[in-house]
Amino acid sequence: MDLTQMTESLQRDAVWVVFMNVLMQQVGLPVPVVPTLLMAGSLVLGAGQMASLLAAAVLASVFADWLWYLAGRAFGYRVLSGLCRLSINPGSCVTQTEARFVRWGLASLVVAKFIPGFSTVAPPIAGALRMNQVGFLIAAGFGAALWAGLALGAGWLMRQEVQAAIAYLDRNVSTAATIVVAVLAIWLGWKLWQKYRFGRLSGLPHITPAELIEALQAPAPLLFLDLRGPVIVAQAGHVAGATVAELDFLSDAVGNWPRERPIVTMCACPGDATAIEAARQLLAAGYLSVRPLKGGYEAWLATESAQPRG
Repeated sequence: MDLTQMTESLQRDAVWVVFMNVLMQQVGLPVPVVPTLLMAGSLVLGAGQMASLLAAAVLASVFADWLWYLAGRAFGYRVLSGLCRLSINPGSCVTQTEARFVRWGLASLVVAKFIPGFSTVAPPIAGALRMNQVGFLIAAGFGAALWAGLALGAGWLMRQEVQAAIAYLDRNVSTAATIVVAVLAIWLGWKLWQKYRFGRLSGLPHITPAELIEALQAPAPLLFLDLRGPVIVAQAGHVAGATVAELDFLSDAVGNWPRERPIVTMCACPGDATAIEAARQLLAAGYLSVRPLKGGYEAWLATESAQPRG
């Protein structure tokens, strides 16, 4: 099917095409939705059609967000951890996003669609934190309307340019395909480079859970920073001997801690991503001994549970 046929198909079934495209993208599939909204907007013939397209986009988006919300409410941190593990870049752990979501509250759902990655993790975080469902749906609907409305409106305002671009690409299919492949290759290369860079940065010396337990029982003081997100902290409780911290506010958590004394960082991320990033920031700030906990919270919990009880 060439671009002209695609345009004709979109013109015939615009509402359903927009609905399905938005729904697939919002549930997490790698579907480019903005080009579809721009194209649909460029084909609008009247206010009634624009309203129908906007309603379809908002309904699909809110429905997908509601499914993620219910998943987060039912399964809590396991959903967030699963999303984090699916990422091509382990450093994009949801812990930081989770902390920002807690600070921003409902307002975060309004801007979520405009922040890559945040759109997927925000709804399950809202569910895991037991955010009021009515408030969640209203905020998600408002954010979806703003996001889809801007894309559809931009398509309508630039309808001549969009149609000219479609006509040009239809006449130069091979060129268009080359451009698409090149863009995808650049994006994939960038992501793989991030993954490689994260692997290189992960070479910091770690501390094992057993070594940490022994160090916490020793007379010499140790600062143990707990960088888990608020969802898992609320569900699993605080870790004895740890200071809850956020990556964005490390200096507040460290306080006046002497720079020559040891610090251990812990998170609940694949690859210990947040703990490693925190350790690197503290080392760059001049702290002499900062080590991430190997295996993170899960390894700590397993080792601590296996310890003999007095």
